[in-house]
Amino acid sequence: MTSSFFLCTACSLKYGMATYDDSTTPEFIFSDVHFDRYEDNQKTLSLSAEKMEQYKDGKSLYAKNLDFQIIDNNGEVTTEGSCKLLAADTKEEKYVLYDDIEINSKKDDMTVTADNLKWNGKSEQLTSGRNDIVSIKKGGTFIQGSGFSASGVSKKFTFTGVITGSTDTEYSSADDRQDENAAADTEETVQQDE
Repeated sequence: MTSSFFLCTACSLKYGMATYDDSTTPEFIFSDVHFDRYEDNQKTLSLSAEKMEQYKDGKSLYAKNLDFQIIDNNGEVTTEGSCKLLAADTKEEKYVLYDDIEINSKKDDMTVTADNLKWNGKSEQLTSGRNDIVSIKKGGTFIQGSGFSASGVSKKFTFTGVITGSTDTEYSSADDRQDENAAADTEETVQQDE
C-alpha cells in the first residue's frame, strides 16, 4: 500500500511541472538597430528602430519606435514613415502599425497619419479598423475619417465611415505658386453623414 501511494504522488508531481513555451521568447533582440535591404545590388528599404525582436518561428517580428524609407531604382526615397510599434508576420507579408503612425509618399505628395493601420504586402492593401480615425493630407486637401482602405495597385483610397475635410482651392505645387501672400486662401469644408 505504501508503494502505490508513492507512485500516485510521483505522477501528480510530474503533471504539476510548468512547461516552457519558447515561441513566446524572442530568439534575437536588437537595440538601436539599422537595417538596409538590397535587391539586385540596390538599396530598396532602410529602417531604424529603438528595439527589434525576432521570434523562433522565423516570421514574427516586433519593432519599437520604427522609422523607414522605401527607395526606388534611381536611389530616391519615394516613401518614408514612422510608428511607435510594428508587429509583423514576414512570411505572410502582413504588418500592423500602432501609435503615432505617419506615412509620407513623396511622389504622390500625400501624408497619412493614424494610430492603427494594417498593411498586406501580398494584396498591397493598407487598411484601418472600422472605427479608427485616419487623416490624409494631399496637396491642399485634408481629409479625416474612419473605415479607411487604400490600394497600392490602383492608388485609390476610400472611407466607409463619416469623413470631414477641407481643401485650399488656391493650392498648387511650390513651383507653380507665384506669390503666397498675394492670394487669399479659400477653404471648403467637406462632410459626409452616415
